[in-house]
Amino acid sequence: MRIFLILIALLWLTPTVGLLASSFRDPTDIAESGWWDVFSKPSQMTFDSYSTLLEKEEITDSLLNTVLITVPATVLVIVIGAMAGYAFAWMDFKGRDWWFLAVVALLVVPVQIALIPLTSLFRDLGIFGTITAVIIFHVGFGLPFAIFLLRNFFAEIPKELLEAARLDGAGETRVFTQVIMPLGGPAIASLGIFQFLWVWNDMLVALVFSNSKSRPLTVALQEQTRAFSGNIETLAPGAFISLVIPLIVFFAFQRQFVSGVMAGAVK
Repeated sequence: MRIFLILIALLWLTPTVGLLASSFRDPTDIAESGWWDVFSKPSQMTFDSYSTLLEKEEITDSLLNTVLITVPATVLVIVIGAMAGYAFAWMDFKGRDWWFLAVVALLVVPVQIALIPLTSLFRDLGIFGTITAVIIFHVGFGLPFAIFLLRNFFAEIPKELLEAARLDGAGETRVFTQVIMPLGGPAIASLGIFQFLWVWNDMLVALVFSNSKSRPLTVALQEQTRAFSGNIETLAPGAFISLVIPLIVFFAFQRQFVSGVMAGAVK
């Protein structure tokens, strides 16, 4: 069984290894042979493709735009989702269960439904084609899942901990920041990884709401494929950079991610 799983893992990693090898090869070598040829001819490996990539302003600007979109969209979803999740889990207010049911219902709303209405709204607001528009869209569609996930996790925190904090004179803000947030670390890390990956790899929303100045890396690479034969030296390293950054984020928070998933499974 272990051997079978190792084989599956190796097969799963093959495209990534191929992309990495291609990113270090000359366009001529890529056209003449497969990426696996690099193992028998290590001399083919060169950093020229990455140098060419970094010299293209549209690629470097799009990479910066991706960061400017992904980081705020992830942080805002975590912060707003955590506050709303705490309210739904531990605060009593009129219609709480019905409001939470409405949030859960939003989980099944497809992204495509909102594209046309929000395009009209963003034009009226004067933010269409900006990074702000893309961030707002991702935050809006990321919040239902964030609230659902964090509310269920926060609800499993022992009530006695919150009561003890309140007996010590802590208000709701202090309970939230010093009790709920530290204990909710695994769930928050899991949410952050999910949201980061979704926003970083998105192309549909960016295609609709961004322009030439605000487009992220996914859109810039898609535009490079229109002239594939003349841009192959930038496609491979650009695609690998787009792939490796989410991997770094995942492995950096892997322990918290696994803890959050296992905690949710047990509860």
